[in-house]
Amino acid sequence: MTRSAMLFLSAVTALVLGAPAAAADLRPVKVQHKTVKVGDLDIFYREAGPKDAPAVLLLHGFPTSSQMFRNLIPALGDKYRVVAPDYPGYGHSSMPPRDKFAYTFDNLAKVIDEFTAKVELNTYALYVQDYGAPVGYRLAAAHPERITAIVVQNGNAYEEGLDNEFWKPVKACWKDPNNKEKRDALRALLTYDATKWQYTHGLKHPELVSPDGAAHDQFLLDRKGNDEIQLDMFLSYGSNPPLYPKWQEYFRKHQPPVLIAWGKNDKIFPAEGAEPYKRDLKTLEFHLLDAGHFALESHGDEIASLMRNFLGKHTAKK
Repeated sequence: MTRSAMLFLSAVTALVLGAPAAAADLRPVKVQHKTVKVGDLDIFYREAGPKDAPAVLLLHGFPTSSQMFRNLIPALGDKYRVVAPDYPGYGHSSMPPRDKFAYTFDNLAKVIDEFTAKVELNTYALYVQDYGAPVGYRLAAAHPERITAIVVQNGNAYEEGLDNEFWKPVKACWKDPNNKEKRDALRALLTYDATKWQYTHGLKHPELVSPDGAAHDQFLLDRKGNDEIQLDMFLSYGSNPPLYPKWQEYFRKHQPPVLIAWGKNDKIFPAEGAEPYKRDLKTLEFHLLDAGHFALESHGDEIASLMRNFLGKHTAKK
């Protein structure tokens, strides 16, 4: 078979299966690794794709960073401008001391809101996972006109999603925030065993998940002072459930197109948290994947394909 015939066959396969165009034309997508000033903070981010393409803002969870999107970015970057920042205290962004920066979800959302202005993201689709949901939904509720679509991967906006064993010690800390014993009980969530568990629990074939993601996350978690930052964030998570009615009203009023691609075996954000989205959204594609908390690690190709099809229908070049 000639090379031109192979390219044609690859292109047809890409169109049918939703595979990245980069696979079709054999030109790899180049991912840039950059830093921008937001106030006094250096915010690191990964970016790929044409500047004038529809934008996708990827918002990471705990305890990771934009590295969780290391494979998704090139899978989308041929057609979309894909941007994935690290929050303050995470990844390669600044980690100011706690007496200089309050580590709360309100503040993380404020920084990412300013970040989008700095990098000229005027409209964008959101990908939210774990901590990315309360950050992203704050942005969406404040600026509904900017949001073209939302992809939800184990990101909670309903009380049903927090009614499980995992959250009991965290909720105990919310009720008694000055109790050192209850705060210290959450330190078990900052260990390497806990991080590895997040990556592999609920998977039929955990041996297919690279250990590099958990190792990278743990290296940054173990920085001096980061443990207290993460404990502050566990406490701040208690500020999110009171905002659920506001976010649900945003869904009902503005009806953003939403793709649910949820790891159904997640013990942190179980599938019970995915179902209520059906109550409030009219344009909803709903997929429960046989995956865990970090579904991109085991089902990245499937999620990328779902996203390409979904974004192709619901985003347009601005």
